[in-house]
Amino acid sequence: MEGKSKEKLASVSNLVTVFENSRTPGAAPGAHMLEAKHHHPGCRPSPPTGPWQRPDVEEALGSEPRTVSRRYLSSLKNKLSSGAWRKSYQPGTQPGTGMQEPEEKRIVQELLETEQAYVARLHLLDQVFFQELLKEARSSKAFPEDVVRLIFSNISSIYQFHAQFFLPELQQRLDDWPATPRIGDVIQKLAPFLKMYSEYVKNFERAAELLATWTDKSPLFQEVLTRIQSSEASGSLTLQHHMLEPVQRIPRYELLLKEYLQKLPAQAVDRADAQKALDMIFSAAQHSNAAITEMERLQDLWEVYQRLGLEDDIVDPSNTLLREGPVLKISFRRSDPMERYLFLFNNMLLYCVPRVIQVGAHFQVRTRIDVAGMKVRELTDAEFPHSFLVSGKQRTLELQARSQEEMISWMQACQAAIDQIEKRNETFKAAVQGPEGDAQEQELQSEELGLRAPQWVRDKMVTMCMRCQEPFNALTRRRHHCRACGYVVCARCSDYRAELKYDDNRPNRVCFNCYTFLTGNVLPEDKEDRRRGILEKGSTMGSEQSLMCSFLQLIGDKWGKSSTRGWCVIPRDDPLVLYIYAAPQDIRAHTSIPLLGYQVSAGPQGDPRVFQLQQSGQLYTFKAETEELRGRWMKAMERAASGWSPGEPSDGDLSD
Repeated sequence: MEGKSKEKLASVSNLVTVFENSRTPGAAPGAHMLEAKHHHPGCRPSPPTGPWQRPDVEEALGSEPRTVSRRYLSSLKNKLSSGAWRKSYQPGTQPGTGMQEPEEKRIVQELLETEQAYVARLHLLDQVFFQELLKEARSSKAFPEDVVRLIFSNISSIYQFHAQFFLPELQQRLDDWPATPRIGDVIQKLAPFLKMYSEYVKNFERAAELLATWTDKSPLFQEVLTRIQSSEASGSLTLQHHMLEPVQRIPRYELLLKEYLQKLPAQAVDRADAQKALDMIFSAAQHSNAAITEMERLQDLWEVYQRLGLEDDIVDPSNTLLREGPVLKISFRRSDPMERYLFLFNNMLLYCVPRVIQVGAHFQVRTRIDVAGMKVRELTDAEFPHSFLVSGKQRTLELQARSQEEMISWMQACQAAIDQIEKRNETFKAAVQGPEGDAQEQELQSEELGLRAPQWVRDKMVTMCMRCQEPFNALTRRRHHCRACGYVVCARCSDYRAELKYDDNRPNRVCFNCYTFLTGNVLPEDKEDRRRGILEKGSTMGSEQSLMCSFLQLIGDKWGKSSTRGWCVIPRDDPLVLYIYAAPQDIRAHTSIPLLGYQVSAGPQGDPRVFQLQQSGQLYTFKAETEELRGRWMKAMERAASGWSPGEPSDGDLSD
């Protein structure tokens, strides 16, 4: 039986002999002492080919390695079960017999022949390319030995496994086929070792990059490659093409086993073992598939980190990029949104600004918001459609997407990341989502004050201090933001500093209300809240609990200047009075009109959006943005003028 094995391995040994005879005399095999075990005395050697010949310059240029793209790796992952992997093979009849071999034996024969060719290719990779490059690195020091080892990864282990175990077992089983017509048990025994391919596949792209880099960088490195690649043993193929063989091998096993199972008779003794072997091969293929996926993830992650400038506190190979894309940042000072860019990872959201000069890093990270503790909800803002709020411990952002679908996609991605963090931490606490109508709610819950960044009220939404109700001006009373609650306040009302946990306990400017809550200090009497005036009904409260509210143009000299704009509200708790504010977030109205007894009429001819209120010489003229909005306002004012209250019939929600 041993003689038969030696005879069957002749085709492999012939090719190996070509490699051995053509190597430089005196080449040391190093740690790879497999020739004596693999070459049998009975193998017929091929004629020696002489020492390696130095090729011409044109041949050297023509045999440079070509880069295998990541697109190829992706297609490889998607084709693990594709019939394209299998080479066409038409087995003939057994030599010397007139009987046709069973179909299943032909497939086993094909498996053995392709395994012999594969072992020869592994020998070329490990004992020729690897050893020649390693020998040159040791003798010339022109390139590092570690680079050579990284390029070939664990190819030596793969070669030893196939040459010393897998191929001899297959050869012996085929020799004993009449007595033992089965291979399932052999593959079951050896299949777990195929998982070592994961390391090779995972390293493949890095190996290809190192190969291309040092081919250009080191003339001696390129000379060794060119010398081997131009030989008959290499078949005029580049090292990179040979390195693809292990990546493709496991899918080939899977396909051959599938066909073997199809050809087996229903009552064959090998059917159960072959099915189990196929499952194990599939598991090994999944390991390779997972390795490719992991390699692609790390490559994508590295490219993102390069675009971000490789900042130390951001680079983490365990991260997963969930989503990235441009958004608009709604500013609390400017009227027009600003272009920004978001990177959402599994554990953080990076708020970035595109660099003007994109040399190296493409983006500058402005804020990092931890997903743990983050909240996201939609904003109902007529001025900025498709907007949403991201509130985190470090900062709260008002963002605008380009479409409703994009906004929903961002919110779903953020919420999925939040849910995953909560599940991992086993908190199972649902993210706090405000109802759809509470988009104007600005004040944090008292237990969260100072623990997370607040949503800042936009400057243009208020014309007076949200604490003392004094009007702002450009010189003596300027706008400031309380870092604890986000209110817009004057300098006098924010002349306090308190440590905020979300800002690493650094002292921040806060309003006197938040200062009292956070520190427990008692304020002087002259700084306590004074009694609320008749016009001090917050517009925010009126907007949420109003019968009607929207912006209206205030036309006429009665308003102090022609055609100013006001935020008009008829509150539910005061349904007979119209309050007019300079801005939606103002605490105090600048005008209130008791509507009882007023006559509501259409405006002068020519503009269908104008209407008027008139009583005893008092005339107020308003202009709505649309005819439909004007009709709703006229109906609401007519109800109030007649003394109607919300509890009576015809109650309806007219709010915009």
